Amino acid sequence: MRRDDVLILGGGHNGLVCAAYLAAAGLQVRILERRGIVGGAAVTEEFHPGFRNSLASYTVSLLNPKVIQDLRLHQHGLRVVERPYANFLPLPGGRSFRLGGGHTRTEVAAWSTRDAQRLPEYYAMLDRIVVVLRELLQRTPPNVSDRFVLADWLHSASTAKQLKSLDMRGRRDLLDLFTKSAGELLDDWFEGEPLKAALGWDSVVGNFASPYTPGSAYVLLHHVFGEVNGKAGVWGHAVGGMGAITQAMRKECEARGVAIETGAEVARLLVKDGQAVGVALADGRELLAATIVSNLNPKLLYTRLVEPAQLDADTAQRMQRYRCGSGTFRMNVALSELPDFSAMPGTALQPHHQSGILIGPSLRYFEQAYFDAKSKAHNAGWARKPIVEVVISSTLDDTLAPAGQHVASLFCQQVHPEVDGGWDLHRDTVARLMLETVNEYAPNFRRSVLGYEALSPLDLERRIGLIGGDIFHGALGLDQMFSARPILGQGAYRGAFRQLYLCGAGSHPGGGVTGLPGRNAAREILKDLRRRPRPD
Repeated sequence: MRRDDVLILGGGHNGLVCAAYLAAAGLQVRILERRGIVGGAAVTEEFHPGFRNSLASYTVSLLNPKVIQDLRLHQHGLRVVERPYANFLPLPGGRSFRLGGGHTRTEVAAWSTRDAQRLPEYYAMLDRIVVVLRELLQRTPPNVSDRFVLADWLHSASTAKQLKSLDMRGRRDLLDLFTKSAGELLDDWFEGEPLKAALGWDSVVGNFASPYTPGSAYVLLHHVFGEVNGKAGVWGHAVGGMGAITQAMRKECEARGVAIETGAEVARLLVKDGQAVGVALADGRELLAATIVSNLNPKLLYTRLVEPAQLDADTAQRMQRYRCGSGTFRMNVALSELPDFSAMPGTALQPHHQSGILIGPSLRYFEQAYFDAKSKAHNAGWARKPIVEVVISSTLDDTLAPAGQHVASLFCQQVHPEVDGGWDLHRDTVARLMLETVNEYAPNFRRSVLGYEALSPLDLERRIGLIGGDIFHGALGLDQMFSARPILGQGAYRGAFRQLYLCGAGSHPGGGVTGLPGRNAAREILKDLRRRPRPD
């Protein structure tokens, strides 16, 4: 039997981040990754001969600057290029809408003069709150063990210290963003449908819900924490795809002495007298360690790798009910030419090709897409008119496709995580629907498709461990956030057994390629082990 100081289950980006910090403190760390490549959802792979793209995660903004600096990601080759502006919305009737960049006020005013006047105030409101919450994302929530409500967290000592910078108006805005729906919030602020759609898209990204579902405003807020190259609220592309991030992380881990095993599937967590002591691998080996760290979805960990009798009944029942499942259908598409949008004609490269291209004209459209998929009233469980964001990565990065050709990421909502008859039966039908949806606005799109890879929620689960296709490792609802992520008593990165820690997106602050769950977990592990240096 091999024995290390730390075993990390899962080589996704948070596992790599956690490993790097632990190794910097002198611990012998080993990462175990089921697939043949580390990176989890943030990897770059060839999906069609000559065409590479980010497998699942596909755009950069949330990656924490301290993680970038501490792990020397730029020195290891990471380069992020910015979009010229945030979003381009082709609309019915040949109109269009652009958000971001110097033309934003003119674009918004074309739909509503009032909205153009209010938009700076809206951004200022978000900025005031984001400054506070960005700091809280890097802190460990109080580990409430018996009951938890939002007021408990807001009045905790660490949180109260940060909230001092918010006046009463700011605190009221914060409460709105935690509890209201994105639709209600945006309807209060604005009247132009394209603007509300562009802003509200973030509330349904990876979220199987209506934009009018209470709590969806926080999902919107979760996506505005980020920055690119020091510019807040900007979105960008990692040259080489998202795998460039995790391969840079791998280089730093190896420089610090981390052992990385790929093709090492963990079959079972070994528990003795209430303490995690090691793992049994699918190949028959058993590995022991003083500390076990899980980067897996908590539901996967507790329902598939832990014997039910080893968990207390309440924890076992709650993890069975842990809400996983997003309405995400992910596609990578090889293109012979750029889309020729009716609203912005031409296949020559233009700035709108380099933005996030959103098919979905209004919040009501978003809501109907969810109702269709949830109800299964019209088919086995998908929107008749889905929401599709198209990001043509090759317009910013010519390393991904042959010269003159392109790759596009299609991030599609809404589909039911569990369709009638199973996803293997319906995958191609839904893939064709997604391509046709884009084709309605760019009539050359379908014929320009050279090949594609379609990933249903089930494919995302089987391939990279995203239960129900959930890109966040668990829904971002108030019952699964902060001290309650994944459940009360485990909100401080400490798991159900002694010496078991959680470092993945199923712990605070949740999903997205941030590196923060891994960084925060490393700090708590080193604190328990009385080791330095540790992240502040």
